[in-house]
Amino acid sequence: MGKLEDMALIVEVAETGGLSAAGRRLSLSPASMTARLKAIEERYQTRLFHRSTRAITLTKVGEDFYHAALRVLNEARHAESLLMQKEGVLSGNIRISAPSDFGRQYLSPAILDFSRLHPDVNTSLYLGERVEDLIANRLDMSIRFGNLPDSSLIVRNIAPNHRVLVASDTYLQTYGMPSTPDNLHDHRSLALESHGVVINEWRFEEGGVSRSIRVNPAMVCNDGALIRQWVLDGAGIACKSWWDVKKDVEQGRLCVLFAESFIGFSRFDRKDVGLQFVYPQRKLQPLQVTVFSDFFIDWLKKE
Repeated sequence: MGKLEDMALIVEVAETGGLSAAGRRLSLSPASMTARLKAIEERYQTRLFHRSTRAITLTKVGEDFYHAALRVLNEARHAESLLMQKEGVLSGNIRISAPSDFGRQYLSPAILDFSRLHPDVNTSLYLGERVEDLIANRLDMSIRFGNLPDSSLIVRNIAPNHRVLVASDTYLQTYGMPSTPDNLHDHRSLALESHGVVINEWRFEEGGVSRSIRVNPAMVCNDGALIRQWVLDGAGIACKSWWDVKKDVEQGRLCVLFAESFIGFSRFDRKDVGLQFVYPQRKLQPLQVTVFSDFFIDWLKKE
């Protein structure tokens, strides 16, 4: 096997945390994986992994090798993507994740438009509210809301965004308009559950003073698109990102509550909450990923 294949094997074992899982990705049996790893360590006269009956983890030398190998593989992938572009025809694969509501409303139709322009690009789209590990899930990019804490990921802003509290006219006619944030305790709230945690703390800022209201949700769901549908159906009040409900508000289906004082639900939230592409630790993006990023930013400006 060549050195690039050896590097790919080490990277897969490190990222999956096991020989069996890495072997499934590489279509190799556990016995073949064990033999390959042993041969690599014997060739370089060094141990790359600590092994136990329960886990396999990188040694210090192995960790250094992993990061160096990852850079080499990323650059090789970028070079390969350039070679695959035939006479100006864009090709290759894109794996992207996004929140479910935003993905259905915007990303899905944009991908359809992009595929008509570049039919040789194959796109895999994964929707959900979980913040996925880009490297472990082999994602080229992800769309995320929120002001991300410091990380080694590469971030590219897509468009301005903020959080809003919304309700339908039907709901407000039935239950009335809350006059202060404290009145929210007397209303039906709808909350998203993410990573097993119900997001039911809503943050406000009035006169430079920050405060939070912890609501008792009437309904909880782990799908942002369904939360939006519940709001449209008059089931209660919910916190959403502006882009998720932009069309509903502009077309009169939903009303924004406490527009001046509502901040969001995360301690990282500010008045301006990011909408961004997030990429793995990779300086050289595959050409199809860069072209799609540019395309989507321009596409969204027309919405």
